[in-house]
Parts: sequence; C-alpha cells; structure tokens
Amino acid sequence: MAAKKDGRPSRDQAEKAVRTLLLWAGEDPDREGLAETPRRVAYAYEDWFSGYQEDPVRFLKRTFEEVDGYDEMIVLRNIEFDSHCEHHMAPIIGRAHVGYLPTNKIVGISKLARVVDAFARRFQVQEKMTAQIANCIWDVLSPKGVGVVIEAEHQCMTTRGIHKSGVTMVTSQMLGSFRKDARTRAEFLSMIDTTR
Repeated sequence: MAAKKDGRPSRDQAEKAVRTLLLWAGEDPDREGLAETPRRVAYAYEDWFSGYQEDPVRFLKRTFEEVDGYDEMIVLRNIEFDSHCEHHMAPIIGRAHVGYLPTNKIVGISKLARVVDAFARRFQVQEKMTAQIANCIWDVLSPKGVGVVIEAEHQCMTTRGIHKSGVTMVTSQMLGSFRKDARTRAEFLSMIDTTR
C-alpha cells in the first residue's frame, strides 16, 4: 500500500516497519505472542502521538468574559501527561503545572489540560514542550503573565544508558509578570508546591 497523500506512510507500511524491528531485535514476528504486535503498535502510536492531529490554539479560542472583575492568578496543578523523547523514542512521564494572570477573559480549565496533552503527545524534549505550552497560552489568551513548570521522569535515562531511576527533571517557562515580578513568580511557585 502506498504512502498517504499527506506524505505519511500507510498503516501497512508502519506495521511492516515494526515487523522489521522485531526481526532486527532477534525475534520471530510470526510466533504466537508477536503475530499481532505490529498492528497493536500501530494503534498505540495513533494514541501516543495524537498531538500531531490536534491544534492546541483551538482549545483556547473559547473564552469567558463574565468573571465579575476576577483578575487574580489561575493555576492548574498536577496535570499528568505522558510523552516520548525525540532522541530515543522512550516515554517521558510527568506532571505539568500551568498558571496565568487573566486580563479580561478566562478559559475553561479542561482546555489548559488539553493544551498540555496536545504538545505532550508528540516526540518531545521537555524544555521545548514547556516553552510551547507557555507560548501558546500567552499568544492566544494575551494574559498579564504565564507560568509553566514541568516535572518528569525520562525513561531514556532510567531504562537505558546511565540507568538512574527516581531522577526527575524540572523545567519552567515564565512570561510577562511571572518573569518580571518576583512576587508574582513566588506566588505561583508557592501555589504549585506539591510538598504541602
């Protein structure tokens, strides 16, 4: 079967690639336990990398302006996500904390979680993903400030190479008042403190 019109390989081509990897690893892809694995992996990839089919901006377009003048910080903590390292294709499992200072509009909190998922469900490096989430919120909502902190464990470090488990990487991106005003930044970091 030929590649799709958008340049992506067909499902059949993807399944054949998985079969090739099984052979390369030293396995028999025809044995009972592996016979359906290429199909299962193709379906799993559709789920794991569904972020390529999502436009994160779209999630933030529906806003609410009837907030009775609310202009304090809005924070959504502990947004669990799973992503994949673009260097080794190994899982990255973690939590994102997102905050913003609204101007005259807010967005439904589930939309913030959807933005995190849309960027997470792509091949990523954590630093880039952190910046993408913050920049998306900044560009679409035009708030006074945005803060994003991501904590994650990288399986490319725990299951291969150096084999160090329990190591968490933390990245942050602060924009607007979250960057310029130390008090705003401190308030945000205090609100996401999960040790309390």
